[in-house]
Parts: sequence; structure tokens; C-alpha cells
Amino acid sequence: MRTKSLKKNKINVITLGCSKNTYDSEVLMGQLKASGKDVVHEQEGNIVVINTCGFINNAKEESVNTILEYVDKKENGIVDKVFVTGCLSERYRPDLEKEIPNVDQYFGTTDLPLLLKALGADYKHELLGERLTTTPKNYAYLKIAEGCDRPCSFCAIPIMRGKHVSQSIEKLVKEAEGLAKNGVKELILIAQDLTYYGLDLYKKRNLAELLENLVKVEGIEWIRLHYAFPTGFPMDVLDLMKREPKICNYIDIPLQHISDNILKSMRRGTTKEKTTKLLKDFRAAVPGMTIRTTLIVGYPGETQEDFEIMRDWVQEMKFERLGCFTYSHEENTHAYLLEDDVPEEVKQARAAEIMDLQSQISWDLNQEKVGQTFKCIIDRKEGQYFIGRTEFDSPDVDNEVLIDASKFYVKTGDFVNVKIIDATEFDLYGEPA
Repeated sequence: MRTKSLKKNKINVITLGCSKNTYDSEVLMGQLKASGKDVVHEQEGNIVVINTCGFINNAKEESVNTILEYVDKKENGIVDKVFVTGCLSERYRPDLEKEIPNVDQYFGTTDLPLLLKALGADYKHELLGERLTTTPKNYAYLKIAEGCDRPCSFCAIPIMRGKHVSQSIEKLVKEAEGLAKNGVKELILIAQDLTYYGLDLYKKRNLAELLENLVKVEGIEWIRLHYAFPTGFPMDVLDLMKREPKICNYIDIPLQHISDNILKSMRRGTTKEKTTKLLKDFRAAVPGMTIRTTLIVGYPGETQEDFEIMRDWVQEMKFERLGCFTYSHEENTHAYLLEDDVPEEVKQARAAEIMDLQSQISWDLNQEKVGQTFKCIIDRKEGQYFIGRTEFDSPDVDNEVLIDASKFYVKTGDFVNVKIIDATEFDLYGEPA
């Protein structure tokens, strides 16, 4: 047994789910490193921490399968300990403890000090905003708030993440400065709802003031906004976006649906008319901006007519970026009281129809870019291509710019002007200008 106790532990953190989970994993890893622990992200390690997602069925399934995979490795002596944290264990801890008892311990979304203690580390308050980033060195996520106060009927996030809590401007600026010192050039602002930022701390929607402070951080060249809610959007943010070159002309605003019947049942607090006006105001305020949205098909009670209203509206609005999900019936949400009455094959067919339509829109918009030159950030080299993005594209979800590495050399992490020479529906091909 003596050799076992002398073996140096290596902690492997595995991240599932969204960018907010990525951020939480980075904070955990920063704390572990500060306590002198050997910590890696999704590599080999004898102690495993799985940061789970519990948002919709597919994500829950992936989380459970990952837990089972590592419990099996533990039983076969490949790893020594398995800890589970994040949204799935926040939401289903009693069930998980019963169904998968071989996990050493389960932790919720606010249990970081307890998780660190279980890993033999101390929680260091003074490590404000210090993280071990897992993204390419040129960009990082900046989580400006936690939780959500919105009453959307289909969403379990308030159950898993609690009420909306904003981080102070001072703390976020300090964190951004630390990231910039480490070579980060692009900040991607994330929260369940950016538009609520500051209401709790400053008694007003204060996203614009936060942005005014972040643009002053030396070394940061792009600031990107993710996850804004369509009701109560602070329009002063658009004025700032138009006049401040560091703020990308890009916004991710998940709209979910557009039929008034469904919006009402979803408790979204808006209508088709109001949403359409908002988007037109966006485009008028910042000409050429990119709007990304996500939609849900197959929500309880969605008729063919409701779906067609949404499909026709997608055709009319011509979103630059769009994702479509099938409705997932989630326990303890308001919509769970409704009958999940749209058959799975109908949900899938509707989602496919929206995405087919979007790929044509995306193809048309991308063809317009051929011959133009864009400032791009180079994220990585993959196979025979350097892969970059324009200010109109977020990592992992949007278009990429591919540069042939056999003909051109560009440095990862740098900004490069790229002339677009060809385009498909979801990729651009370019050469340094």
C-alpha cells in the first residue's frame, strides 16, 4: 500500500455543457493550482472531477454517460477517485447518489469551497478572478453574473443556478486586466441574461457602464456579447457598440419562438410585434451588426400554424446566425405541467426544416462576403488550415475563416486582415490581405 500513498495525485477536470461551465472549471483549476495541486483539463489524471450540465435531455444523458464511464474506470483501477459537480448534481443529487453510488462525492453549483476541501485544497478568497483558462490563449469568457430571475416556463436554469447575482464592475475590470496580461485579446461576456446586469448592485441596468470600463483595459481588442434577453434590452449598449470599435458588432439574443400563443405560454413577456421592432431597432442603430439567435420547436401546444409563423418569420428576418433545438420536457419547470404533445419525429422534422432554411440564408449572406477583407483573429491550426474568425463570429458556434497553411503562414493568437476568396454556407476561405 505504501507505493499508492507516495504516488503524486493529478486532478483531471472534465467540462460538459456551456461556456458558463467552462468558466467555473477554470476558476476551480486556478484554485487547485494555487494550492499546489497538479491539475489538467480533459487529459489523464488519477482523480477526476466532472463538471456536469443538466439543462436538457441530451446534455443530461451526456453527463450521466460520462459519470458512468469514469466510475467504470475507477472500478477497474484506472482512476482512484471520481467527484461530480455542476448543474446535474445540483438538480438531481439525491437521485444520482442512489443510482450511481460509486462516485466519491457529489457537489452543487455553489459548493466550490467544499469541493476544494474534498480535493485537499483551500479556497483562496484573494484569488479574485484568477483562473487557468482552457480556451485558446487569445480569447476568454468573462462571466459577469450568475443565475436568472426570468420566469421562462421551459427553463430549469433558475433551479440549478439560483437568482440573478451581478459581479461588481471593479472585480470584472480587475479580472479582465489579469486576462489581458496573460495574452487574452478577446473577452466574451456571458451570463444567463446580460441585460439584467447591475439591477441588483446598482439598481439599474448597467451593462453599458461595465462596457465603458472594460474597453479601457489595455490589450483587449474585442468584446463580444452573449445571451441577451429580448425584453428590457438596455438600448444605450447599441450606441456604445456603434461608436466603440472594441465592442464587436455582434449580439447573441435567444428568442426561442415568435408565435404569440407560444410566447405567452413560454412566459417570455414579449410579442411577435415587439420582438420584430426590437430587431429592426438593432439593425438601424448598428448597421451591419450580426444577430445570433436560438429557437425551440415542439413546445407543448405548438400547432403546425405556430410553427409556420416561426418558419416564415425566420425567412423574413434573415438572421446571420441561428440555432434550433427541439423542446425538452424538464421536471420542476412551469411547462412540465403541460402535456408534451408534439411527437418526437414532428419536433425533429420541424427543427430540420428551420435549419435547412437557415443554411440557405447563411449561404446567401456568406457569398456577399467574397471579395471583402475582414480583420480576423487566428484561433488555431487544424490539419492543413489556420482557422480564424471575424468579429461577426463566436468560437465553436459560428462561421470560421480557413486559410490554407500550405500557401500562407499566420500566427495563432494574432489579428490578421484576411481577404475572402470563397464561401460555403458555414465557412469562409481566405488569404492574408
